[in-house]
Amino acid sequence: MTLEIAEIPALGGTLALCPMPGRAGDYAGDLETLLAWQPALVLTMTSKLELATKGAGTLPADLAAAGIAWAHLPVPDFGTPKREAAALWPGTSVRARAILAGGNRVLAHCMGGCGRSGMAVLRLLTDAGEDPDAALTRLRAARPCAVETKAQLRWATQG
Repeated sequence: MTLEIAEIPALGGTLALCPMPGRAGDYAGDLETLLAWQPALVLTMTSKLELATKGAGTLPADLAAAGIAWAHLPVPDFGTPKREAAALWPGTSVRARAILAGGNRVLAHCMGGCGRSGMAVLRLLTDAGEDPDAALTRLRAARPCAVETKAQLRWATQG
C-alpha cells in the first residue's frame, strides 16, 4: 500500500496531508513516497511514541538527511493542541505560509491523515485569510475525513 498524499493549492504552493509514514507497516516505502513528493516542511501532529510504535521513530532524522525541515506539534488523537503545541503554532504557521508563498510544499500528517493533520491544514488556510467554510470545503474535497471533531474545527477556525 502506497502512502496517499492529498493535495490542495495554497498561497502559491501546495499544502497536503497524509497518514503517518509506516502506519500500514511499510515505513521505507512510505518514506520513499514522501521524499519523492518533495515537501520543504513536514508537520508531525503525532507523539514521538506514536511514531516509534509504527516504525517511524527515525522520521525526523530521515527528513533532515534529505534536507527537509520538520516541525513537531504533538496533539492527542481526536484532540486539539495543548499548551506546549499551541505555543509552537504561531511560529510554525508563519514558517509554513512563507514556504507556501515561495511556491513550495508543506505536508502535515497524523496517524490516519484526517483529524489532527486536517485541523492543521485548515488552520493554515484560515491563518492565510481564507474563509473557514470555503477552506473546509476545499480541504474535504481533497480529503473527505479531514477534521474529525467539533473541537478540532473550532481550533482550526479561531484564527
